[in-house]
Amino acid sequence: MAQNEIKIPLDLLDKNGRITQEGWARRPFWRYDRQKIKASAFRIKEWDYYYILSSDREYGITFTMADLGYTGLFAVTWLDFKERIFTQYDAMSIFPLGRTGFPSTSEKGDVVYNDKKIFLSFRTEGCKRIIRVDVPFFVGKDGKGLAGEISLYQKPEADSMVIATSWKENRKAFYYNQKINCMPATGNILIGTREFPFAPEDSFGGLDWGRGHWTYRNRWYWGSASGLLGKIPFGWNIGYGFSDRSPASENMVFYDSRAHKLEDVFFRMDTKNYMSPWKFTSSDGRFEMDFTPLVDRNSALNLGIIKSVQHQVFGLFNGFVVLDNGKKLAVKNFLGFAEDVLNWW
Repeated sequence: MAQNEIKIPLDLLDKNGRITQEGWARRPFWRYDRQKIKASAFRIKEWDYYYILSSDREYGITFTMADLGYTGLFAVTWLDFKERIFTQYDAMSIFPLGRTGFPSTSEKGDVVYNDKKIFLSFRTEGCKRIIRVDVPFFVGKDGKGLAGEISLYQKPEADSMVIATSWKENRKAFYYNQKINCMPATGNILIGTREFPFAPEDSFGGLDWGRGHWTYRNRWYWGSASGLLGKIPFGWNIGYGFSDRSPASENMVFYDSRAHKLEDVFFRMDTKNYMSPWKFTSSDGRFEMDFTPLVDRNSALNLGIIKSVQHQVFGLFNGFVVLDNGKKLAVKNFLGFAEDVLNWW
């Protein structure tokens, strides 16, 4: 497939609300301006999502802040890979319509949500991304609270996955997204009286930064992993299923801070049993994996006009990837996730 790489800064949208140049990039070259979107505020979706996984300690945590127009979503999920369970807490706001205050770039700006149930803060300080959380009743009304702070270090010269694509049925609908992988994590999470440390030798995080004007019904497949292969930072971003991907895929392997671009990657799973083994194959033969699930972070939401069915499955990858120079890297029991999500929003 022909993939259009963007290498210089440019406006994301033209005066008609269409993407000026579709494609992919290693940096967030497109300039996002919410005011240029030609759509109702109900159709604009903005979110920041972080995952941090500790491979040696067998636990992890995810954080979500999203402004979906109709509703805002603020969620924390604790993952226990040894016991193979997850605990999730979320809160919602009604008709935020852009008032959540997401920044127009991933490179600077903060976003904070605070109510009686949850405090969540994403802050950017130079090369550090600082996440703070406080959920007093994380496990039950009279149960354990969850609180803490984790810092992720983003290497300034490291490549990331950036993509801007539109929908065939509506070229004013667009998806602008950056995925930042392989950020070492430092910090602690306290659940009740038990402390869970995250340290850069075995704990790595990723950011899913998204802005867009979406069509109503979409299904997507997404997978990500971040860690060390030997002593070298390594990971990937894979995904497809929505918007017109003929200008570019979002499939990319990261090795020692450099991106290696892939063509199409396909997810093979049993949708009647997401805990059964998955397979991943690629059109260019450069990403071939078996996947053994450990935890299915599944959820369903039905608010009438807004519905969602999600299976974000965390587990172990085994297989190989091939870099741009032809070097083949073996992957063994590498912790990551893959998901199948269907949204009406």
